[in-house]
Amino acid sequence: MKVFISGGCKNGKSSYAQRLAQKLQKTDAPLYYLATMIPVDSEDEARIIRHRNERAGCGFQTIETGNDIITAVEKCDKHGAFLLDSITALLSNTMFPADGRVDFLAHKKIITDLTQLINRFDDMVIVSDYIYSDAFRYDNLTETYRRNLACIDRHTADLCDVVLEICYGTYIAHKGKDFLKEFACEFD
Repeated sequence: MKVFISGGCKNGKSSYAQRLAQKLQKTDAPLYYLATMIPVDSEDEARIIRHRNERAGCGFQTIETGNDIITAVEKCDKHGAFLLDSITALLSNTMFPADGRVDFLAHKKIITDLTQLINRFDDMVIVSDYIYSDAFRYDNLTETYRRNLACIDRHTADLCDVVLEICYGTYIAHKGKDFLKEFACEFD
């Protein structure tokens, strides 16, 4: 099963996604956590530490990669359960590489890579941030980032069996509610 989870920043998406990935894990199959955040400040460092602590002892094999997700998972078992956290960080890393240039077509590579990933592995949970609800008008570069993320999110949602929005401590199933019943997880 492929599950796409979106929602506001810092609202429990990652914790929920971890529990769901654990439930998707088949007996004797590995459980992978594909971490895409490259820290740029102390807040990012703290979030990474918090996520590592949350999944400690949960059986995840962590794979850290800022952008080349296909190469990072080459040796992974296709029957393993995957958690990719997050598309938002993946786009940021790919669109704004450390060399200072801007890759305006980064979303196309990510869509290609995510399509390969989704088609290659049996069970996957993919997390993204919902950053579209404010009425503020941003500069052109930020708006381009938001449009590119929306494009990736729509494509990913189309490929997934289940689409969830995490909102106010619960989830809303926008697609695949019936698939989800046997794997439902409650919030703490």
